Amino acid sequence: MRKRPNILFIMSDDHAAHALSCYNSNINTTPNLDKIASEGARFERCFCTNNICEPSRAAILTGTYNHINKVTTIGAHIDNNLPNVAKELQSSGYQTAIFGKWHMGEGPKHCPTGFEEWKVLRGQGPYFNPTMDVGNLNGGTGSESFTGYTTDIITDLTLDYLQKRDKDRPFFIKYHHKAPHREWEPDDKHKDMYKDVEIPLPVTFYDTYDNRSRAAAEAEMRITIHMSYRDLKLVPPKGVSPKDNIPHPSDTNGFSLTPIETGLPVYFENETSLRNFKYQRYIKDYLRCVASVDDNVGRVLAYLKADGIEEDTIVIYTSDQGFFLGDHGWYDKRFMYEESLKMPFLVKYPRMIKPGQVINSIVTNVDFAPTFCEWAGIPVPQYMQGNSFVPLLKGSPPSDWQKSMYYRYWMHLSHHYVGAHYGVRTLKHKLIYYYGKSLGQPDTIDIDKQPEWELFDLEKDPFELHNVYHESTYQEIRQNLKSELHRLQNKVGDIPVEEID
Repeated sequence: MRKRPNILFIMSDDHAAHALSCYNSNINTTPNLDKIASEGARFERCFCTNNICEPSRAAILTGTYNHINKVTTIGAHIDNNLPNVAKELQSSGYQTAIFGKWHMGEGPKHCPTGFEEWKVLRGQGPYFNPTMDVGNLNGGTGSESFTGYTTDIITDLTLDYLQKRDKDRPFFIKYHHKAPHREWEPDDKHKDMYKDVEIPLPVTFYDTYDNRSRAAAEAEMRITIHMSYRDLKLVPPKGVSPKDNIPHPSDTNGFSLTPIETGLPVYFENETSLRNFKYQRYIKDYLRCVASVDDNVGRVLAYLKADGIEEDTIVIYTSDQGFFLGDHGWYDKRFMYEESLKMPFLVKYPRMIKPGQVINSIVTNVDFAPTFCEWAGIPVPQYMQGNSFVPLLKGSPPSDWQKSMYYRYWMHLSHHYVGAHYGVRTLKHKLIYYYGKSLGQPDTIDIDKQPEWELFDLEKDPFELHNVYHESTYQEIRQNLKSELHRLQNKVGDIPVEEID
């Protein structure tokens, strides 16, 4: 009888799919991550159900939507008494471990459970010289400080565990990178990468938010006016905090900023040159952090091959959500727009998955845990709300496989002034409702924003620039999408707010 497969789950933070060359990136290359895709499968429609770090991680671990696991926002830490997929696999004989970014709370009530060993960053964790919370099932808990670049350290810990593991038992390892989360700090190896390269601007970089919701126009995450001096590694004027936003002067002639690494001022003749400068500063550091992740994943892939377990190991690469890389003029995430909603998802397993597959069916992060259970040969628990997508990888998708997905962002106006919203995405359309209420969130700034709808025809408008909600030709589609939205809310048990046209 063939042994049950090992499962290595690799997750980065804020790594947008369009910053992987296997997803046709035109700004960088990721050869080691591409190898997972070429030797296995690439998912084109993998979506998060709430694109914030903590909620997405909770959905992945538990296989439940955030209104069920109660991790709806940042700071709503997970109750580690909840059942989760690590506990399921551990009880069935898997050795389980997690290394890197946990970001679902600290201390006895929120530390990892279901793992035989863990070494995890506190909160977001730094890019250099991290202190980690450490623990194991034998009751040993505490902290340990490390020297070096965090991406390398997380990989070292994962490789150390692989080397000392019990080779008679399958493993489930969560190998989680902090990178490329804001603020972006590359290591020495990659700090000069792209130095003499001009990264091309996204198609929607100069988005004016016309014919869209006020939520889009008012969001405070524009590269032009909302990035801080610290984001861009610039020396602020005397008396100004590095965390403050950089002004976007109406007359930039003679305006100068001083890069931290050179100490030399740079000058701008106009707003366009200043905008481009800010984008280049942001995107290059982001991509340098991605390059380090790619290199380190390559180290782990090489170990699996050298150790002779490549054939028996399922390797997954994903991110906790997407990210805006200057798309719509933005950085950060939160919106249900495609660049933020879409997660990269690559998986290889030589014993089952034919190389070079492209899966176009809709899957979500709630589906990950049931999929792990099926791979491990155990029943999917009743509490999990997702569906195993193993049949998709076997080339036999069920006839009733989901053709839509439900999304909800809860943090009304609390970060980047993004309004709370929910919506439905089908294969061809997307309907979003900004319901304009905090629903009791404690960090509300304003609960009086008027509700708004957006509808996008993804075939005609893939960049989501034209809201067709009020166009008469979309009346039937609009009603069908609302019906589907309500069906999904009823299915997952999320109560909609009062909707206004």
